Parts: sequence; structure tokens; C-alpha cells
Amino acid sequence: MKITVVGTGYVGMTLAVLLAQHHEVCALDISEERVRLINNNKSPIRDTEIDKYLDEMNLDLKATTNAVDAYSDTTYIVIATPTDYDPTQNYFDTSTVESVINQANEINPNAIIVIKSTIPVGFTDNIRSKGTSNLLFSPEFLREGKALYDNLYPSRIVIGIPQASLDCPKINENAKEFACILKESSLIKDVPILVIGANEAEAIKLFANTYLAMRVSFFNELDSFAEIRGLDTKQIIDGVGLDPRIGNHYNNPSFGYGGYCLPKDTKQLLANYKNVPNSIIKAIVTANSTRKDFISERILAKNPKTVGFYRLTMKSGSDNFRHSSVQGIMKRIKAKGIDIIIYEPTHDEATFFGSKVTSEIDTFKQQADIIVANRYSDALQDVMDKVYTRDIYYRD
Repeated sequence: MKITVVGTGYVGMTLAVLLAQHHEVCALDISEERVRLINNNKSPIRDTEIDKYLDEMNLDLKATTNAVDAYSDTTYIVIATPTDYDPTQNYFDTSTVESVINQANEINPNAIIVIKSTIPVGFTDNIRSKGTSNLLFSPEFLREGKALYDNLYPSRIVIGIPQASLDCPKINENAKEFACILKESSLIKDVPILVIGANEAEAIKLFANTYLAMRVSFFNELDSFAEIRGLDTKQIIDGVGLDPRIGNHYNNPSFGYGGYCLPKDTKQLLANYKNVPNSIIKAIVTANSTRKDFISERILAKNPKTVGFYRLTMKSGSDNFRHSSVQGIMKRIKAKGIDIIIYEPTHDEATFFGSKVTSEIDTFKQQADIIVANRYSDALQDVMDKVYTRDIYYRD
């Protein structure tokens, strides 16, 4: 069947490649550059598996900026447009999702619309109440840089049906069919499938990401304790992680959680907690700022004249600057009047928010009194006496 995927970020591009193994897929995007790359078998995002599949697999995939071509005669329209958190509204900005739904209904009202974008709890039901009946929600659980891998080996497939459509046989069949489409495209046969209410599906996404943010924050605060008290962070984490109920994963200290999902999803979940008693959810959001304050204070205590920031990316293997924790540290250092130099070879401009950027690693090392690195790199081995990092395990 023909399936249209709207948006070619890491969620949309991943889904387009995944589904194009067995179906005719049209990727719709407003960026002509992204469309050009995809039609030339190149990925607009950094992902090893996507590059491999584009090179080696016979995918039925094309891209376009033309909405009429994309929506016409398609069975499923999968929405994977961004929904960033709007601090002025204290809620997700879902305008791109709503715009796609309206446009899709005008061009092809018979298509089944599947929302893959992260949305507030209650959003799908709200859209259903306005007249869009052919609507499903299916959350994604992906890691940046490993997004296609996580879809090829999914932990679960979740399909949410709006409350008003739960008793509709056709919508239930659509939900099961789409779950099977995702399953057939994966490389494992025993994927757990949950076909549930849309509100519950929306909550699963937000609670899962907030739990991960909580785990990041927990080990960061453990590290803060160890650094202040002069203890060995690694020894403590190793001992804690040997408890099988805790495990040795998602436990490497950092400057804070960042990226596309965790900062905005934790804030959205907290907003959904309006009039619901909570302490933990609020603490998870504030813990990230506390960690950045702590890291900044440790750097400033060294009285540097020039602080070098090694990479703007969120983590190793990522090309994403968005909400990277290192930017929060950089803003705090800069606010104290300290000179900043940034090493970022993927940034084409000479400055980043007013700070000097260089792609010359030797120049960077020479000019920086302290080099701040959220994640270690072998490129820093010869100047480790200058490096400040909390990357204990040299991974993720």
C-alpha cells in the first residue's frame, strides 16, 4: 500500500526507511534540501543503519514538497512533525500536527492519520472531537543515532485509539493493521503489541521519557555528591548498578539531559499534572537546571580566562545541538564575563550565540585554559590536564 510520512527528522526519516521495505512510501517535507537528499538516497539525519539501508536495500521511497502528490491515493498518513515545548503557553506547540491533519483531511479524507509526534495527554481525543474520526496515535521510543535500529528491534508497538472510536470496528481494524505493518518491518517476531486508548498511549510516551530523565538526573546528583565529598563516582555507580533491580545502564554522568525529547517531554508531563499532586515530576524538571548550575560553579572555581567547549552536540554519535546540556553550561559561564571558544566542526558559521567557533582543533586546544567536554573523545587525550568532564565511562 501507499504510506505517506510527513516530516523527515529522525522519527519521520526512520519510519520512511522502515516502511519502504514493504510498501510504497512518500516522504513529505517543506525542506527542498531534505527532499533532494532523500531522492538521491542520502539521509538528512545522522544514523548508521539508515545510511546502510539507503545504500544496500531496495527501498520503495521517494520524497516531495508537494502535499497533493503526497496525500493523494495514500492509505496511511503518518505525522512526524516536531512539537517543541512553548514556555509562554506552558504546553507543547502542536500547530504543525494540527496543520497537517487539516490539510490531509481536505485532500484525502479517507486516509487513516497516525500521529507519531509527541503530544500532550488528551490531544488525540480533542482532535477526534473536532470531527477527525480516522485518527490513531502511535508513540515512538527511539534513540538519536540509533533510531532505525530501535525500530528494527522494537521493545514494543503501541497504538492508541481515541475514546470515541474505541468501539468502532473499522478503527480497531486499522489500529491492528498498522501495528502489523510496523511489526512486519521489524527484525523480531515476538514484539509486544498494545492496542489501547489514545490517552493512555500518550501518557506512556511522556512517562517513559520522564523516567529516563529521572534516571539521568539521579546519577548526575550521585556524581555531584561524590565530587563535592572527594569520592570515586565510578566505584559508587559500579556498586549500585550491580543490583539487578537497578542495572548498569543509563548511568553515565553528564552535564544534564538534553536533545529532542527529554527536556520538552518532562516539562509537558509536568504541565499535564496541573491540579494533580506531585513532587517527583517537578523535581525531575528542576534537577536539570540544578546540575547545570553545579557544573558551571565547578568550572568557574578554577578561575579560567578562556573556557573551551568541545562540541555542541547532545552526546557522542549525534549531530543534534538542540537543547544540548553543554549550551546551558556555556550560557552560565558566558554570563560571568568569561571568554568562550567552541570547537564544532559541523557548525558552518564563525560564531554561535556570539561566541567564537573554530573547526581547527589545535587552535582550540591552544587558546582554551579549560576544555569542557560533556563526552570524552580521543582527540582530547593529549590535553587531558585541561579537560573538565563528568564522563566516567567514556560512552553514550
